[in-house]
Amino acid sequence: MRVNVNFKILLMLVSVVMALPSYAESSIEHWVTSKGARVYFMPVMDLPMVDVRLVFDAGSARDKNKAGVALLTNGMLSEGAAGLSAQTLAENFEAVGAQFSNGAMKDMAWLSLRSLSEDKFINPSLDNLKRILSKPNFPKKAFKREMERLKTSVLASKQSPGTIAQQAFNQAVYGDHPYALPTEGTEQSLNTIRLQDLKQHYKRYYVARNLVVAVVGKLTRQQAERMVDKLLADLPTGQRAKAIAEVKPLARAKTVKIDFPSSQSHVLVGQPGIQRGDADYFTLYVANHPFGGSGFSSRLMDEVREKRGLAYSVYSYFMPMRRPGPFQIGLQTKNDQAAQALDILQRELERYVADGPTAKELDDSQKNITGGFPLRIDSNGKLVEYLSMIGFYDLPRDYLDKFIGNIRRVDQVSIQKALKRRIHPDRMVTVIVGGA
Repeated sequence: MRVNVNFKILLMLVSVVMALPSYAESSIEHWVTSKGARVYFMPVMDLPMVDVRLVFDAGSARDKNKAGVALLTNGMLSEGAAGLSAQTLAENFEAVGAQFSNGAMKDMAWLSLRSLSEDKFINPSLDNLKRILSKPNFPKKAFKREMERLKTSVLASKQSPGTIAQQAFNQAVYGDHPYALPTEGTEQSLNTIRLQDLKQHYKRYYVARNLVVAVVGKLTRQQAERMVDKLLADLPTGQRAKAIAEVKPLARAKTVKIDFPSSQSHVLVGQPGIQRGDADYFTLYVANHPFGGSGFSSRLMDEVREKRGLAYSVYSYFMPMRRPGPFQIGLQTKNDQAAQALDILQRELERYVADGPTAKELDDSQKNITGGFPLRIDSNGKLVEYLSMIGFYDLPRDYLDKFIGNIRRVDQVSIQKALKRRIHPDRMVTVIVGGA
């Protein structure tokens, strides 16, 4: 029987691949459940698929003094639930061709399900997800195993100069803010975590009022409402998480040098940047593109790699989060070239903040961003991630519809003003990890 079921699933998946989806003009519907969960739904009838993404305000920013709790809690949900083992839960998904995934980042923790939309496939998939969501077992044996695995990973990261540089950068930029600590924890923090800490984290944050549900697929609004209500039936109502602390701006420049036995130095430069929903978001998103966000066509790549051969790759980006995420510039270079490369980074940043992009750079960037945008929403999986982001960060529901227009409206004057207002070359954190 399993062979016949899987064969039918295969045929349906082939039809999905061959289908030509049309996501244009799709509207995002929104409602709040009786328990307070916020739901964002987009019907896509072209494909016999349903994608569900559950996003909780339960990321590592909620770890307090025990970094690693959020990641461990999320990982333990699928290690056993409603009396079933992790293997049985995985087999239940596999039997109907469903895909389950989960994870945690600084702002959020999530669970995700992809299933064929036919009742005999999606109903058992949702039942299995409901067990994981509402009735995790938190088995001691699995906790011990996952803790040892995470400790091994954290220990191994000490041999990675890139990871060392990123952690030092976050610490220098964010100080005592929750964003400073690594999501996977530290050696010290992991030694303080007990199974009860995970249960308390789950009880506090995995509740309906602290949840955004995103649904994309072959469903009507009525079907989606019934599906979400059934999925959340056993989830406590709870309370929405309190706002996390504001990020303090840097008062002065700071340089961190960490010796590491390597022939290459990892260099990171940056400061707190912008948060989701920031009024300057689209302006700075466009501004970063020609500077260091467009790969081989960026200024930094031209100055550092093409003209001087100091690095294979150099980049810059803004990472907006609930609070201002980092604006970061990074590269790798030979130890004896690190000072020269850093000098070029600083010089180019100062010049760019002062003058902004040329008219051609701006035009090319806008064409590149808007031309590539359809590829960023060309699947249910990508759309459900966007919907969950829109809901989690309280962005306008027409965010996708107006994205291209917002990009095209950016001009040189607005970029110059935003750069001068938000980027401070004289107050940057600089981290160098490499040979003495």
